[in-house]
Amino acid sequence: MTTSLNDARPVGWPTAPSRGTGLLLAGDIGGTKTALAVFSAERGPRAPLLQAEFSSGKYASLGVMVRQFLAGTDVRIGRACFDVAGPVMAGRANVTNLSWLLTEAELAAELQIPSVHLLNDLEAIAVATSVLEPHDLHTLNPGEPLAGGSLAVIAPGTGLGEAFLTWDGTRYRAFPSEGGHADFAPTTEQQVGLLSYLRRRFDHVSVERVCSGPGLFNIYRYLRESGDAPESAELAGALAAAEDGPRLIGEAAFRPAPDPLSRAAIELFVSILGAEAGNLALKVLATGGVYLAGGIPSRILPALGDGRFMRAFVAKGRLGAVLTRVPVYVVALRAALLGAALRGLELAAAHPD
Repeated sequence: MTTSLNDARPVGWPTAPSRGTGLLLAGDIGGTKTALAVFSAERGPRAPLLQAEFSSGKYASLGVMVRQFLAGTDVRIGRACFDVAGPVMAGRANVTNLSWLLTEAELAAELQIPSVHLLNDLEAIAVATSVLEPHDLHTLNPGEPLAGGSLAVIAPGTGLGEAFLTWDGTRYRAFPSEGGHADFAPTTEQQVGLLSYLRRRFDHVSVERVCSGPGLFNIYRYLRESGDAPESAELAGALAAAEDGPRLIGEAAFRPAPDPLSRAAIELFVSILGAEAGNLALKVLATGGVYLAGGIPSRILPALGDGRFMRAFVAKGRLGAVLTRVPVYVVALRAALLGAALRGLELAAAHPD
């Protein structure tokens, strides 16, 4: 039984599992939203016993959030595994876009959980690719996948995450990356103008500044100020009062009568995402496939599938022909939580209590 909640105490906990031991608490910790869930080895990583989503910024710490999530369940957690939107080093992580400092040891002590494991959120998504099924994916380019070829993951959401997997002869192994913080490399005159505009606002213009939720808002502002398309008074008012401006821009872009400025922003965003996905595919030689994950791709599928993304993806000069053979997929589920659950259950099996 799964219960989906929004900042409320979980209800509907099944009686028998609530008294069980050896259960796994998994979490996908993002700058905007955090998903928490409880899993058992018997049901596996695709069948949470309980699940809830929370607004990350409303909580002083992960510990406070977890205690609310488990309040009233009388559950005994044997292990926890959290993926984090930010680099994880030596069991320690600062959550990018959120003022939380997490350490495995301190979380274990605070939550009274014997074992806590942290991993990067893109590493978790990469782990999840090993169990994705056809219905979890939307194909942008079928390509010609090579058995054992490297895989790449790129995930625009609150930030821009990147990761990759390599085949070691028996299985794929996932590796995190902070490639989203590498330099933005414009490929057109319009994008050169965008870079110049953002350099007046930021000391460093990373790909994340233009290829994320806040990045979409940056593109929108640039196109508005450069006069590429007029801004509607209605949308301007809504954006001024909105907590989630990128979501409003996306919705306006896909109306039956699209807002011209929003649509132009989405189209430029898609071209930049395609180019960066192609860059990542070249860097890790992702002949096994490229996976688009995160909160944004599944919400802009019509724009990703109109050819603009793939044109930017393969526009790599002499290596363009190589990229035409790379499969490209959009992941249509919350893969990071699945990956955190899978990693946690694997660790539990390898190191049973």
